[in-house]
Amino acid sequence: MKKIILDCDPGMDDSMAIVMAAKSPELELLAVTTVCGNYPVEVTARNARTTLEMLGRTDIPVAMGMGRPLLRERPADPFTHGSDGQAENHLPDPATPLCTSHAVDLIIDTVRQSPGEITIVCIGPMTNLAMALLKAPEIKDQFAGVIAMSGAFGLNRYAFLNATGDTPQSEWNVYVDPDAAKIVYESGIPLVALGLDVCTHFDVNFSQSDLDDFEASGKPEARFLRQAIRFVHGRGFQAYCTIIDCMAVAYAIDPTLVRTIRSRVGVETKPGLTYGMTVVDARHHHAWSALPEIEIGAEADYGRFLDLLKELVLG
Repeated sequence: MKKIILDCDPGMDDSMAIVMAAKSPELELLAVTTVCGNYPVEVTARNARTTLEMLGRTDIPVAMGMGRPLLRERPADPFTHGSDGQAENHLPDPATPLCTSHAVDLIIDTVRQSPGEITIVCIGPMTNLAMALLKAPEIKDQFAGVIAMSGAFGLNRYAFLNATGDTPQSEWNVYVDPDAAKIVYESGIPLVALGLDVCTHFDVNFSQSDLDDFEASGKPEARFLRQAIRFVHGRGFQAYCTIIDCMAVAYAIDPTLVRTIRSRVGVETKPGLTYGMTVVDARHHHAWSALPEIEIGAEADYGRFLDLLKELVLG
């Protein structure tokens, strides 16, 4: 069983990723840490707890983390997740208290207690993890790895057609805090970055039969997902928007779902047209050898991914 910390900024798709991680028998979800991103950190911490309470998993601690990016103010998300941040599901206010530890300290302490065993699944801006590395740089050699919904690498048309950042070719998690992403990308920790190339592909969609099954289910998480899909359809978007971050959790469960390629990648931190871009240097000659090498998602088995998600949601 893989031990993970889920670092997130719920968000409806983060909420569904929490559902997957908490219900998967392949994962031991040790904690959920929250960061500012889709919403202020107070909202993301609330939404993480409401999601876990919906599942009856109040045994999983939620720690609130960084309330702003490392070097900039938090930008406003051009894509709304609704007035509650959860696609107008309006779950009850959480009764479970927050963990007394700050998310950054929780990450540091958990990794120190189980060196080589902890995988961080980052599905929000990487501010918490970057700050943990700045505060305790020695822990970089103690992670099992990082799996992230991060970046847009230009491997297919979906990478930029569905760009979620507020520059033409950026992904939201990196765009919010590119300085943090740069720290993590360059840390030397084994990193798998699943970008918009695979996470916003239009094959990440549900059939009418799937929607009927969610509608008919008595599971609150199934009703949550059905309402989220109804919410994005009403705004002219497709269902993939409700489960973008779920691909990272699915990869943690079953890495064979995604084919990755080893690539040199740099993160653009200068303001302007390319701010927040994750730039792949794929040249045969004269490549920038100083750029970090990471694994990036190239192709995914979307049918198996959706089957896994549906099984966990309805199971």
